[in-house]
Amino acid sequence: MNQTLNVNTTSRNMISKILESHTLEQLNKIPDGFRNNLIWNIAHVVVTQQLLVYKISGLPMMVSDEMIEKYKKGTKPEQDATQAEVDKIKSLLFSTIEKTKEDFSNGIFKNYQEYPTSTGFVLTSVEGAMNFNNYHEGLHVGVLMSIRKLV
Repeated sequence: MNQTLNVNTTSRNMISKILESHTLEQLNKIPDGFRNNLIWNIAHVVVTQQLLVYKISGLPMMVSDEMIEKYKKGTKPEQDATQAEVDKIKSLLFSTIEKTKEDFSNGIFKNYQEYPTSTGFVLTSVEGAMNFNNYHEGLHVGVLMSIRKLV
């Protein structure tokens, strides 16, 4: 599991570099041909990891219900993110993964509910959820790399 978590940390490091190298205006810009922006994609990966790993395990999440509603699958930006929101998302990028590492070490993931993803893959364990999460984040890192060239 350490390797899976290290892959997730690497993904978050890449995402953090993109976040750090763009202005608030750039983070909020939706380029032609896209339905989301940089900050939506960044917040979306944080929210998705929490849903896949914690919610489906029946455990408390580190993200608010408001953040989930704003950045869950199927949403799109309805208004620009504020600097305060960006700062919160930035803090959650790594704190959520550090907490996940700690929680894995402490063996708190005991009751994972089977979950069929929209790709057709069925998650049956928290380990599978983290592996799927890394795939999901990889897709969004690709989207981030495309968007950053257009903002």
